[in-house]
Amino acid sequence: MDETLLRSLTPSVLAILVRRGADFAAAEDAVQDALVEAIRVWPTDPPRDAKGWLVTVAWRKFLDQARADTARRRREDLVDEEPTPGPAPAVDDTLQLYFLCAHPSLTPSSAIALTLRAVGGLTTRQIAQAYLVPETTMAQRISRAKRTVSGVRFDQPGDVATVLRVLYLVFNEGYSGDIDLAAEAIRLTRQLAARVDHPEVAGLLALMLLHHARRAARTAPDGSLVPLADQDRDRWDTDAIAEGVAILQAALARDRLGEFQAQAAIAAIHADAPTAEETDWVQIVEWYDELTRLTDNPIVRLNRAVAVGEADGPRAGLAALAALDASLPRHAAVAAYLHERDGDLATAARLYAEAARKAPNLAERDHLTLQAARLNAHRCR
Repeated sequence: MDETLLRSLTPSVLAILVRRGADFAAAEDAVQDALVEAIRVWPTDPPRDAKGWLVTVAWRKFLDQARADTARRRREDLVDEEPTPGPAPAVDDTLQLYFLCAHPSLTPSSAIALTLRAVGGLTTRQIAQAYLVPETTMAQRISRAKRTVSGVRFDQPGDVATVLRVLYLVFNEGYSGDIDLAAEAIRLTRQLAARVDHPEVAGLLALMLLHHARRAARTAPDGSLVPLADQDRDRWDTDAIAEGVAILQAALARDRLGEFQAQAAIAAIHADAPTAEETDWVQIVEWYDELTRLTDNPIVRLNRAVAVGEADGPRAGLAALAALDASLPRHAAVAAYLHERDGDLATAARLYAEAARKAPNLAERDHLTLQAARLNAHRCR
């Protein structure tokens, strides 16, 4: 069973159901039911047209739900519109669906959570981790969003800022998580940049390209993580870097700085350094100061502490870190790194082990565990 194929088809199938008149919550339920059916049927009886099969089954599931719900009796008239078997239209509705999910009836945070769950394919736990809230809180937020849009006609698309935020979070999960969504996020952001002339749209595209350019070097052949400082820079995609830098420079020239442009500028400085030792950390700290001014985000402050540690020494980095909440994701990992650079190997080893226990994915957990073991072995010599 190709789960990647199912994930890639889900947004388009969902968009088709919404366009045919299904309200969003019911359409999502129907698509999920169709995916379950696909997992059951496809291994022994694969369809010739996967998308067409999903559209047909999801529409039938939706009609079954509609008939069973007395509040939706009017949906009975839609029976005659059931799609006939055969290839589905080769139309990419995914970006449009992102806009529709960012509905004016929802707050931006609720719209983002709903879109990430229904269209982006992220789990409630992954979304909760991205927002630094408990999983139960995020589940309630998504449920409220579904209730809000239940029965709403999706003829008032949401704003670009909300769609940008969703694409950014989908890319981050695809770049660092267990599900490969990064390439899809880049594809959709390219589409958005072609439609919307805004420096932050360009900034986000540049940021994605610059991060994605390093992807091949981020893991070793055995799947283990390779830190930025240890990556083989010959494996970086120079074409993607050049494109990202050109897009960023054009956006910055418009003098309307936003957070995605600032993040892209940091990524560009890393990409410009021939070696890790030649990285311009002073300039990176300055960009983090700009980013902090724009967002006042605790994760930005955490990353800034690392940059300060590189620019001004580990004790300066630890001083910046001391002002932050120790419960922040990856706080222990940052503290471990800075203590190691300061020569306190016992504290660093303990913190690496603590960070490993809190790691959001297996690859990161294994990497941090190895760091702790390395320092403990060094201390025992």
